[in-house]
Amino acid sequence: MSAGETRLTAWVHGHVQGVGFRWWTRSRALELGLTGFASNRPDGRVQVVAQGSRDACQRLLDQLRSGNTPGHVDKVVSDWSEPADAFSGFTER
Repeated sequence: MSAGETRLTAWVHGHVQGVGFRWWTRSRALELGLTGFASNRPDGRVQVVAQGSRDACQRLLDQLRSGNTPGHVDKVVSDWSEPADAFSGFTER
């Protein structure tokens, strides 16, 4: 990991399960060169964990909040932290 890397954790609320949201998020993340995962949570949210440059993570967060996603996003709660686990690619969980 390079010194400029960060970790974004985002919890996406709304109608975001069963609509291709995780696949869409994976595609955006890979385009931005990010690693991590998108995971359905039991409470209906999707959790997105992305690692890479601060700029690329911010661009992904902006896309999650853009309104141009599958389903319907009500809100996105985000948290920034130091990179932790090394991910191989970006996966759907």
